[in-house]
Amino acid sequence: MAKYSTGSGGVDSADSCELCGASGVDLQTATVAGATLQVCSDCHQHDDQSSSSDDDSERDRKRRAAQNTARVHDATKGDSTHWESGADYDDDQLPYLRSGYDERLTEARQSAGYQLEELATELGVEESDLLALEQGRAAQAGVGGSVVEALEAFLDVELVDED
Repeated sequence: MAKYSTGSGGVDSADSCELCGASGVDLQTATVAGATLQVCSDCHQHDDQSSSSDDDSERDRKRRAAQNTARVHDATKGDSTHWESGADYDDDQLPYLRSGYDERLTEARQSAGYQLEELATELGVEESDLLALEQGRAAQAGVGGSVVEALEAFLDVELVDED
């Protein structure tokens, strides 16, 4: 069982990992969840400052997680028709959408004077995809990146987080 440092370690705790409790190991200083600890090399991977995750890989991780969540959600519903519609989801991946993309899209559509059905017809996309985007559930609905790109161009609105 892991032991957590309270700052008053005993004599024999000087050579044990403050995260997992491994004793007789070489220790390194690491910041884990805001606490500075002496940890073994196995636990050093949890160091907040040594994270190798940059913005791009974090964005990719979030995108893959959203896609996996959408697939699992659809599989549990037993409705796989959306995934079988012939779309190539590897080539038409949903980009990482900026925070509040749903409100931005709704506001842009309404400012342009379109109803959902009219806009879907104009762009040649499914109305259900537009509805999913406006409800903030694009990843769960499996909306393709081409739909997002078409909306951005047609309504002159930024939905994708390019940072």
